[in-house]
Amino acid sequence: MSRKRKSLPLLESLLITDVAAEGNALGRTDTDMVVFVPFAAPGDVVDVQIEKKRSSYAIGRIERLVSAGNVRTTPRCEHFTVCGGCRWQHLPYEYQLKYKQQQVKDALERIARIPLPEISPILGSENIWEYRNKMEYTFSNRCWLTREQLASGEEFTDRDAAGFHIPGAFDKVLDIKKCHLQQSLGDDLRLFVKQYAKEHGMPFYDLRLQEGLVRTLMIRTASTGESMAVISFGTDDKTTIKALLDAVRDKFPQLTSLMYVINTKCNDTIADQDIILHSGREYIEEEMEGLRFRIGPKSFYQTNSRQAYELYKVARDFAGLNGNEYVYDLYTGTGTIANFVSRRCRKVVGIEYVPEAIADAKVNSAVNGIDNTEFYAGDMKDVLTDSFLEKHGRPDVMIVDPPRAGMHGDVVATILRAEPRRIVYVSCNPATQARDLALLHEKYDVTAIQPVDMFPHTQHVENVVRLDLRPQSTGGTAEQGRESMEL
Repeated sequence: MSRKRKSLPLLESLLITDVAAEGNALGRTDTDMVVFVPFAAPGDVVDVQIEKKRSSYAIGRIERLVSAGNVRTTPRCEHFTVCGGCRWQHLPYEYQLKYKQQQVKDALERIARIPLPEISPILGSENIWEYRNKMEYTFSNRCWLTREQLASGEEFTDRDAAGFHIPGAFDKVLDIKKCHLQQSLGDDLRLFVKQYAKEHGMPFYDLRLQEGLVRTLMIRTASTGESMAVISFGTDDKTTIKALLDAVRDKFPQLTSLMYVINTKCNDTIADQDIILHSGREYIEEEMEGLRFRIGPKSFYQTNSRQAYELYKVARDFAGLNGNEYVYDLYTGTGTIANFVSRRCRKVVGIEYVPEAIADAKVNSAVNGIDNTEFYAGDMKDVLTDSFLEKHGRPDVMIVDPPRAGMHGDVVATILRAEPRRIVYVSCNPATQARDLALLHEKYDVTAIQPVDMFPHTQHVENVVRLDLRPQSTGGTAEQGRESMEL
């Protein structure tokens, strides 16, 4: 016999006082217990239904907004609070920037616990709507029903959906009418595919039973005006698939690239799948300071094109290049930063885990006539070793842009042995960045900090840190080290 779940209380008239981690807000009860509440704003007074309770804190949802604080604004999106993509649309953009700046400060001070310079004011995004250059939508025959729909008592017989996965529910998809984070092409194309599939009896994918035809849609756009669509199908019904793709091509002649994939796996990822060109070409191109970057269906590129340029300018400025430096670009991806800084240094060596990304990086160097870059594929901790340094030489400058988990301890140890005179650390997670800065403090001082907002209306923030080698920490310069190796 299962244990009956204990009912959790409803807290009435809780005052929200601050913004917390993961995009939540917080308030305190009369007993000083912290309560984390998504989609609340400082100054709000809310009735909160507790959903999880621990000894020192609780997590709940807003049951009723008793009164709105002065900070709160009206969200633009009708799907806000349900789809999970934007957690801060109810905050004016200036407040979003304020809290992201504080997020960086708190992480570095509380986790790194090392001397820090003053943090520069965060660089806000010029565009706060329609800024995403990549969106991925899922088609499902089990659309998510909101609390309001369930409470209506209405019977919903049409459960087909084209939209986003509900957080924490792999088999439920919220049907999206409009997303404000990508250009209108995204909505137009998604809704067309949905309508065409329904009119022609093409079954949407069942994520539980692992059956159905129309599965996912990825749309990429570029600042150059080029665009790409990749449609994933759950079965190889060639005739039906071709008819849909032909219809998409005819309806959207502006598409630079139209591709598809037959994915019969249990998950939606297509990184390990063969992607087939239907019409157009196999890539689109981004542009930055006259450089062209080819982006394929599997390529990584920062999802806010215009703000990526600002981020890379910060990284390049922090590197302080004068044309003679030997640079390592760790976690190089498709070589965007490596190629971006190549004109201001002697040579760049890029390392990345994904072989396809390294292939793209080499192509991007070639199409731009860049001949002072080299790229290597493999797990960073296995590639960046003492023997690699002996063979290729120690760098003057390292630029590192790791994933959210930060750098592996072995990688940090190798960097400390390599002793580049300067490190530029680009991070999408200030918490893991702070952890790594504490380790690097053995030989390095943090000399500059610049937060950059890449993702308006979300809690995510990028942060760029410059570290300089302390003179007493090295047995010689990187140039002297290379000279001794050459001898």
